[in-house]
Amino acid sequence: MIYKSIYKSKTSKLILNRFVRLTVASVFGLSLFALAQAAPAAGAATAPDSPSAAAAAASKATGTKVGTINIEQAIFLSNQGQRDFAELAKKFEPKQNDLKAKADEIDSLKKQLAAQQDKLNDAARDKLVKEVETKQKSFDRSTQDAQEDFQAQQGEIGNKILTVMAPLIVKYASDNGYGMILDTSQQWPRGPVIWYGPAVDITQPVIEAFNVQSGVPAPAAGSSPTKPVKPVTKPAVPATPKK
Repeated sequence: MIYKSIYKSKTSKLILNRFVRLTVASVFGLSLFALAQAAPAAGAATAPDSPSAAAAAASKATGTKVGTINIEQAIFLSNQGQRDFAELAKKFEPKQNDLKAKADEIDSLKKQLAAQQDKLNDAARDKLVKEVETKQKSFDRSTQDAQEDFQAQQGEIGNKILTVMAPLIVKYASDNGYGMILDTSQQWPRGPVIWYGPAVDITQPVIEAFNVQSGVPAPAAGSSPTKPVKPVTKPAVPATPKK
């Protein structure tokens, strides 16, 4: 497959591949570290939504509530996330279609080989087998390259959004009495949270705050945030031809 669908179901439960999970986790950690290092000097004026203001709020936080946020969902469901990931999927449609055509061609050759291998002489059979193997190797390389390229660009989009969103998370938590926020992007046991109720989840308020700050308009009514692109699967390996 070239890449995973952005949306896992109609309920918009989102998934990220392993590469994006790692980069998102790294950027979020670095963003919070930067906030802690960026606390302003006493008496210095700061903008209400700036990283320095968020760091100052976090350093003075006395809240005791525990909250949760689905970082992946916050990224993808933000107006900017929906726009940018839709554009990325659109950008890769030609490559998707090209690989689909190559996969169909290979599948057709394999069916031809399976149907005619008993009727072909050794030279014709070997020529067809070599053609299938050559096209298969080329397809595999192209698929791997496309997947890595897509994942890299997907990660760049997520990291760009998260860099701006991280201070908003810190500020919202501090302003609303939270002393700890846990990420629920991955379900237990892969994630740290066994169970939580919707009352402690701050994903939607953070999305709304980010939408206001980014100024990106919401997608048109009735349109899906991002249309999943059907993955290309590798053609089945044919049985060893009889000689």
